[in-house]
Amino acid sequence: MERELARRLKGSNVLKFFGFKLVTAEPGHAVLRFNVRQHHLQVHNVVHGGVIGTLADTAGGMATYLAVPPGTRVATVEMKINFLEPIERGTVTADARVIRCGRHFSVVDCDVRDSAGRLAGKALMTFAHDAGSRPGWRRSS
Repeated sequence: MERELARRLKGSNVLKFFGFKLVTAEPGHAVLRFNVRQHHLQVHNVVHGGVIGTLADTAGGMATYLAVPPGTRVATVEMKINFLEPIERGTVTADARVIRCGRHFSVVDCDVRDSAGRLAGKALMTFAHDAGSRPGWRRSS
């Protein structure tokens, strides 16, 4: 599983573009972090909500991927996020935990914190996961 996770991370364009780094990875739990850079900021010089949402979604997807059987495809089907504090600089950390893992769907809770440990965002996400038994999940040729 570790080798597969390392391969997936190495090939992730999202992680490369945003500079997300893996801090913790275990079944049902993932922590990602990034250092705030100029390209993360919106016009008011705070981290753009889309970047924070992407961090939470990526951490949640990873936590789900680690909770399901190897090789299972995972996709976000719903995400709700509250932005609680602006982040201007430092590091941003997303701590995602699977709170319910069913046969086809998982629910994930994610806290997003700034360098001072303030809760800057709270996300609740639903992920679909299936090993490919449904035609809609198969890759087209």
